[in-house]
Amino acid sequence: MKSVLLHIHDDRGADSRLQAACDIARACNAHIQCVQVTPMPDLIAADVYAGSGFAPTIAAELHAIDEAFRVRVESRLDREDIAWDWRQVDGDSIGGLLSAARLADLIVATLPEGRRTDSLDPLPIVADLALGGRTPVLAVPQAARRVAITARALVAWDGSAESCAALRAAVPLLRLAENVDIVTVEEASKAVFPATGAPEYLARHGIKSQLHSWPRKERPIEIALREAIDSLHADWVVMGAFGHSRWRELMFGGVTRAMLRTARVPLLLAH
Repeated sequence: MKSVLLHIHDDRGADSRLQAACDIARACNAHIQCVQVTPMPDLIAADVYAGSGFAPTIAAELHAIDEAFRVRVESRLDREDIAWDWRQVDGDSIGGLLSAARLADLIVATLPEGRRTDSLDPLPIVADLALGGRTPVLAVPQAARRVAITARALVAWDGSAESCAALRAAVPLLRLAENVDIVTVEEASKAVFPATGAPEYLARHGIKSQLHSWPRKERPIEIALREAIDSLHADWVVMGAFGHSRWRELMFGGVTRAMLRTARVPLLLAH
């Protein structure tokens, strides 16, 4: 991975995203592309309902806020001894990030905070990024102080198109991992797929791995998967995103949705 897109926004996850991008850039000798999107769509409503004279003032204030944050982030980056550049765009955050990510190898975003999993809880920005483009997303916990890419990695594997996409996207980072565990959660109703496909694929890339068949024990899959993450002491996880439709995940829940809300380690997601 040589091009890492960093979502720049002044929120509670800003520091952990920045640290994660720096950790990956150093490990991969990669370039960080900082993308700061000033959310202008809200100004359209202001222009319609409050008069056109307000929109330029609001835009100037938003740009001033973002510029102040840019100064702080650039000061930090200058001390990190890594290659980076900066891109500022106006518009919708998701659209701006996905447009900038077309030639990126990875997007660094933030896991949502909290433990709500009910159907009224909207899906977080990482879901839009994972579903909206073809670039894998590394979702980092807000409290993370670093991303131990070279430590223990866990691949959540079920043979689906999504898990295959995530595995392929993760190869450059899995090469750096000290240990790679592949976990399949036992599901009687799942279509048959050779469990050895994942370790065989990684072996062709020179990556050694260990395959684990994890008992479900009539539990939700995400509970069994979290148990595997804890038991195997995984530092980061590779998993496919949204095997079901986004609408179904929003209304009824799903493994991806539950993991986004409860994961305590970084998740590398691909759809």
